Amino acid sequence: MLGKVEICGVNTAQLPTLSSDEMDRLFCRWKAGDTTAREKLVEGNLRLVLSVIQRFANRGENADDLFQVGCVGLIKAVDHFDISQNVKFSTYGVPMIVGEIRRYLRDNSAIRVSRSMRDTAYRVLQAKEKLQRQSQREPTVDQIAQELDIPREDVVFAMDAVVDPVSLFEPIYSDGGDAVCVMDQVCDSKNTDEDWLEHIALKQAMSHLSARAQHILALRFCEGKTQMEVSAEIGISQAQVSRLEKNAIQSIRQEI
Repeated sequence: MLGKVEICGVNTAQLPTLSSDEMDRLFCRWKAGDTTAREKLVEGNLRLVLSVIQRFANRGENADDLFQVGCVGLIKAVDHFDISQNVKFSTYGVPMIVGEIRRYLRDNSAIRVSRSMRDTAYRVLQAKEKLQRQSQREPTVDQIAQELDIPREDVVFAMDAVVDPVSLFEPIYSDGGDAVCVMDQVCDSKNTDEDWLEHIALKQAMSHLSARAQHILALRFCEGKTQMEVSAEIGISQAQVSRLEKNAIQSIRQEI
């Protein structure tokens, strides 16, 4: 994804870099109101954006779009960085850039998720990163739930809501011949070809019955009424209902 030299018209091979002393001087000037220093800070840290968007290289997103969104995160980091804290700008800026890109991917997902769920997912991701930095290992769902003081189920639902959808045509295996896709591994035991054929055959057989027979079968097997209830509704005896029902079922079986 980063093989091309230019992204959004920016020549990535000629991006400037800033030393620590230069960063300190520029931040002092920017906090004093020098907008030129702000521009130099953004330009001098664009390589941070390039390094971050490599993490999202396999999501099928356009590199130009990710770069622009990452630049928004970089600008926010420059504007809100506190020079009084003994922290390197990259330590503060990278999470800001990552968060902005993740927010963009979440809001532009193919699957629409409610705003409240997206907000919860964003908090979960932040808590997950925080706990991972503290313990240097992947936090459990229970630990994240405890950190945010929300039910464990909310954490699970939020994490599932922001998982990227997988295409049914996504190849998962290939031995040099035809690739095996996700759809080849998905089995629907309910809606099979045999079920569709039986449904069509039943529909055709039902169409050959009289209107009264169809009505009796609908009352008996769709609405669950007894033969006595059916006889009272259509105005014939229970014996007649039984005979018509039996003949209709026999006719359907013969056709199928």
